[in-house]
Amino acid sequence: MERDEAAIQSRNEFLPVRINAVDLPDSWFQIIRAIMEKGYRYPVERGSYEGSQRIELDFADIYISSPGSGLLVPDIPPGMSIPAPTELSYVEEDYFPRYLMSSLKAEGEQYTYGERIHLPIRDDSLGVTRTQIEWAIDMLKKTPGTNQATIEIAQPTDMVVRGQDNHNDPPCLRLIDCRVRYGKLYFIVYFRSWDAWGGYPANMGGLELLKRYMADEIGIENGGFVACSKGLHIYKHAEEAAKIRTYVLDKDASKKEEGLTVRYQVGAGIDVG
Repeated sequence: MERDEAAIQSRNEFLPVRINAVDLPDSWFQIIRAIMEKGYRYPVERGSYEGSQRIELDFADIYISSPGSGLLVPDIPPGMSIPAPTELSYVEEDYFPRYLMSSLKAEGEQYTYGERIHLPIRDDSLGVTRTQIEWAIDMLKKTPGTNQATIEIAQPTDMVVRGQDNHNDPPCLRLIDCRVRYGKLYFIVYFRSWDAWGGYPANMGGLELLKRYMADEIGIENGGFVACSKGLHIYKHAEEAAKIRTYVLDKDASKKEEGLTVRYQVGAGIDVG
């Protein structure tokens, strides 16, 4: 497949992209390919990698029917000279327990998703204090048809949150909406901005483990995934790796580059906007 840069950059209509996938690696491959074929290129003006470029879908709506089947993270076919975007051990042993299941923050961290997910909230009328995830689990046990089991990550003060490098760095993940339907637990998540190469695989692998945990606690089956973002992108430094993985060439390229080695730190950019 080819990327027609001139045609894409001259486009003047908003182009939502719908992706239907079976499992997590399938969704990732389709996303990377869609970005490389249809993504709009523009300079980063604010936040991480300011001054660089990224290729981004106008809006992405992703449905994964069986995220519990297949691999939890994508792999790279043998013979390709690029590393996998993340590793299973990182998701299972670091990202999930530290960034989703713990409220602790390391020195210098302004927030973690886990801090927001496990934020204690008191219901004065009941005299009970639980974390967000505990309230959601209890709610879905007692009233599985509810539309109220939404775990909030975003908060108004995120408008001025800054990272260690003093760049504006609000959370990319904004909410985890929980839906029980057909005897299964489904997640609907929204990311304001999402690094498809360096963030999506670890994020979704960890969130799938979180969904399995909640389904077990509620006592129902693990269901599918809906993920949405108006900022699903690939940064310039990962672009060549994405081309290799998806076999997408620039329209004007005369030949494939051979023997390219892309250095991309495993686990880096898990919340890069």
